[in-house]
Amino acid sequence: MIYIIILLKYIEINYKVCCKMEELKKVIDEIINDEIIKLVISNKLNNNIEYNKITFVLKENNNKKYYQIEKYTDKQVFHENVDINILGEKLLEYVSSNYKQISAWSSNNTFDVKISKKGKVLLSKKKSDNAKLVNKSHNKEKNYILKEGMIIEPLIDLGIFTKEGKVINSKYDKYKQINRFVEIIDDEIKKNDYTDLTILDFGCGKSYLTFVLYYYFVEIKKINVKMIGLDLKADVIKKCNDIAKRYKYDNLHFELGDINGFKYNNKVDMVITLHACDTATDYALYNAIKWNAKMIFSVPCCQHEFNHQIKTNSLSILTKYGIVQERISALMTDSVRANLLECVGYKTQLLEFIDIAHSPKNILIRASKDHVSKDKKQKALAEVINLMKQFNLSPTLYKLLKDDTLI
Repeated sequence: MIYIIILLKYIEINYKVCCKMEELKKVIDEIINDEIIKLVISNKLNNNIEYNKITFVLKENNNKKYYQIEKYTDKQVFHENVDINILGEKLLEYVSSNYKQISAWSSNNTFDVKISKKGKVLLSKKKSDNAKLVNKSHNKEKNYILKEGMIIEPLIDLGIFTKEGKVINSKYDKYKQINRFVEIIDDEIKKNDYTDLTILDFGCGKSYLTFVLYYYFVEIKKINVKMIGLDLKADVIKKCNDIAKRYKYDNLHFELGDINGFKYNNKVDMVITLHACDTATDYALYNAIKWNAKMIFSVPCCQHEFNHQIKTNSLSILTKYGIVQERISALMTDSVRANLLECVGYKTQLLEFIDIAHSPKNILIRASKDHVSKDKKQKALAEVINLMKQFNLSPTLYKLLKDDTLI
């Protein structure tokens, strides 16, 4: 008798499951008959279910529409892109035995689906104008150089990518910042058909940007590069060389040395210096100029030199308040550096750049060897000399170039 009861109970449960599935399929079919802009699956059945909620957002790139799925855990968000035609299949897969609610929006309708404790599927549908949602959801995705789906080991080790090459949602800002840095370099690289480059990275530290750049040059641009990272800390150099070996980045190596005294006798095409403190940036720029480097990328840091020197009578309002003096000094320092680079034949820009370390210093100097007219060089130098006289300044880079008769 007990076996018959268990069997009947089993048949009843399975009958309810089948009925629920049939109802769910009908409801899902009705929803996806509209072009859904956004859909949210929520209200999970129990705590053993991995994702707290799952969202589907309609995207468009290169005139092709697809859904970007975001799956939220307590600490992370995982992304997946799926073809627009398998929305129903994916919905059924996620909802069938895990969640109790679906909210969905099309251009003209809003859908709300709830599954009761007894497994009954309840659908509410109402007319609504979701035009703003359409505009927001149909925005084309930015065409990043470092794209999702690429297996970039430095970004995985940084915790920005999953092992599958998906961006971890909480790291999206860093992902955009790194892409921004690569884009700034790419703007210069694509001006010429480079087949090989020698690159020196001064003060590389433990930053993974050097490794990311190596990937960009070798795997994306297909350029034969030789990269050398320089730092003052022996443990950092050893660690970076070990990482380069693990990644099999054969033409990337790191050396122990000071920016000021570093000697390199071969050609140098690009010099990168990020966060070289105070006048260390000046020595890096000076070396780059001496090597006749084609490209220079520098994010200066800790511009103390002018702050200690600055003195003016006619414009004392700029030195009256400490915080103003500090900021003015930093801006003057980078303006002088940019002008001096122009004096020696570099087309120079100062760009806003918020880097991966979230440094408050947000100026990047980008300089490329170019034809600079004699008049422009003379004007740039005159501006530097006028500033020096007005504020009693003695810039390190000016003295280095002057002593070498480069200006």
